[in-house]
Amino acid sequence: MENSQLVAIITRLDAMAKSGSDEVQVRRFEKNGSERGQVAYDPTTNTYTLEEMQTHQKFEFDDIDLAAIEIFDLLDD
Repeated sequence: MENSQLVAIITRLDAMAKSGSDEVQVRRFEKNGSERGQVAYDPTTNTYTLEEMQTHQKFEFDDIDLAAIEIFDLLDD
């Protein structure tokens, strides 16, 4: 059985939140070497901001599950 891509995304997002740093944490999400999105986690507001690279639209989430689902959909296109 193949590992869940959604679990991997949640693990990365969770690591951002648990880093213990007061700095904004940033991670890139790629598919086949092409950057699809960039996520920033702000520990002061406990929010994730997803920027879609193709459209440069930004989405803000205060729920890790919703952020992970949006990233999953972005990578699944």
